[in-house]
Amino acid sequence: MRVFFFLFVLFPLLELAVLIKVGSAIGVLPTLLLIIATAVLGGLLLRVAGVATAWRAQERLARGELPEQEMLEGLLIAVGGGLLLLPGFVSDLIGLICLLPPSRRLLAGLLRRRAEEQALRRRAFADDLQARSGQSRPNLIEGEYQRHDR
Repeated sequence: MRVFFFLFVLFPLLELAVLIKVGSAIGVLPTLLLIIATAVLGGLLLRVAGVATAWRAQERLARGELPEQEMLEGLLIAVGGGLLLLPGFVSDLIGLICLLPPSRRLLAGLLRRRAEEQALRRRAFADDLQARSGQSRPNLIEGEYQRHDR
């Protein structure tokens, strides 16, 4: 709940405050040009990084491997590019962090570890529910059979 409050109320106010500070420090026209330049740079970086990540994912698929790292990096590239296209300096900073390869790989690793931990918690919770309900084994039907060969 706090995340949504931050995203929809505090983040735009933070962006506006930073824009006002930068605009008063360097002027309105340079601030607008800087915002336009970061949007263009974001579009270019999004295109270059997205193509490179898609190429690496295709190579891993050709080797028969699952490209989970490339998928997470592709997600971060999309988020970073979208943030760079938004007007504002705070979103541009976060977008650059998502687009630069070293920080993107670090964030992808953190996301992967978090997803693995959550999957383990979910599996442990499901196993606990099965144990409580008495279904520690799958549903089996026991019976006898005879084989009649000709």
